[in-house]
Amino acid sequence: MFRLTLATRLALSMSLFAGCTATAGAADNAQLTQREDPYFLQAQAQLQQRLKQTPNTNRAKNVILVVGDGMGFSTVTAARIFEGQQRGVDGESNVLAWEAFPYLAAAKTYSADAQITDSAPSAVAMTTGVKTINDLMGLNHTAALNNCEDQQTKAVTTLWEMAATLGMSTGAVTTATITHATPGATYAHIANRDWESDAKMPAAALAAGCRDIARQLVEMKYGNGLNVAMGGGRANFLPDSVSDPEYPGKTGARKDGRDLTQAWLQRYGERGQYVWNQAQFDKIEPGKVDHLLALFEPSHMNFEHDRRQDAAGEPSLAEMTGKAIDILAKNPEGYLLLVEGGRIDHGSHNGNAYRTLSDAVALNEAVKTIVDRVNLDETLVIVTGDHSHTLTIAGYAKRGNPILGIAVGVNGKPLLGSDDKPYTTIGFANGPGGTIPLAERPALTMEQATAPDFIQPALVPLKSETHGGEDLGIYAIGPWAHLFQGTVEENYTFHVMNYASRIGERLSKR
Repeated sequence: MFRLTLATRLALSMSLFAGCTATAGAADNAQLTQREDPYFLQAQAQLQQRLKQTPNTNRAKNVILVVGDGMGFSTVTAARIFEGQQRGVDGESNVLAWEAFPYLAAAKTYSADAQITDSAPSAVAMTTGVKTINDLMGLNHTAALNNCEDQQTKAVTTLWEMAATLGMSTGAVTTATITHATPGATYAHIANRDWESDAKMPAAALAAGCRDIARQLVEMKYGNGLNVAMGGGRANFLPDSVSDPEYPGKTGARKDGRDLTQAWLQRYGERGQYVWNQAQFDKIEPGKVDHLLALFEPSHMNFEHDRRQDAAGEPSLAEMTGKAIDILAKNPEGYLLLVEGGRIDHGSHNGNAYRTLSDAVALNEAVKTIVDRVNLDETLVIVTGDHSHTLTIAGYAKRGNPILGIAVGVNGKPLLGSDDKPYTTIGFANGPGGTIPLAERPALTMEQATAPDFIQPALVPLKSETHGGEDLGIYAIGPWAHLFQGTVEENYTFHVMNYASRIGERLSKR
């Protein structure tokens, strides 16, 4: 078969382009106009970069799954612009860390019983390879909500449990509670995602022997359990008779009298550590700890915008991610790590785009840490969301207009609705920013709209904004990342991670 070299193909395509331009009747110098255009040249450079890509088919010794909770395509776009504008560069052409990854697929996120998923079944899809119903974790789709018997008989095995059985190191890092839906889906099997401690469980379920999520973390039976568990949720591990170490007026939540932080230390001895503040975190020496439990708040950790105001101090998501990698990477068998930007989701539920985007930027910093710290020849890195939100980017704002601001047109004048009032570029389809009646929509200023506490306008008034149902991006780099192409089901992510790492294959040979 006759084949043209790459150089010949490129030369031929450019000559054809020039010929087509000339035959269009344009002036001679018009042939060069597009070829000298900076956007044209940028696209040509991107094409050359893509042509040089070759699939990495090494076995993935390590796998890192990064989840921006609630991070749909619109949130990624807004975060890209926001991050660039924060740095004083062109936000529209900015590139987030994961957007530089070479492979991208779109994930269909519906759950087994709903058009629009919640975080539990979407996380289960990625950690176990199956779809289940809303509010369940680690159980198959035939299990019933709140059914303790199903919790004990319809569990599905997570890739983290499989990896731990093989002797790999495993971990989960989040800015939400460590017992929340996404991190919990790496180790827990529960008939209701809200059963984060025994205090939230019905008496009948406790009497039947069902364990809450916090207990399942500390008592994980696969291998030697998780090596790293970092996030919020301290109250779920402390008894209600014990004062919280950071907030003396608060106590733990547990009704069984157990202090699970002490249970963690007893299980892992001198190679285990428990920390709850920044100073203790900073003193951790990865070479001296094999099992780390870090719980920085009674509930969720602070939003990134508010983190530095915390009296006891909280590490950033990037700092936690780096520390987790340093601990896990000691294992010659490799590791499996989940990193979640959990509060991206909460910002959107609150209708507060500033905190949504600030936490997305914090996730971007965590991904930079990952790329800087791992060997991509042997580490598969995947960045995705679990579901979307109703955040929209709309209007005709000029290039460079503040993404959180009111929409200003290319003529420098605010764009107005039919009520002669300005509107914001970012809004939500529903949420706390809804007004009744719509005629009462306020006349906003740029200063009001860009303030950190501003609640974006919403069409339908709700106390809490809802999830969105559109597809999500799956961005990947490293071994077998090229398997992420086209539109796939959300549970496909598990199957790529399993195939790339050969975890299931190696287990079957034991």
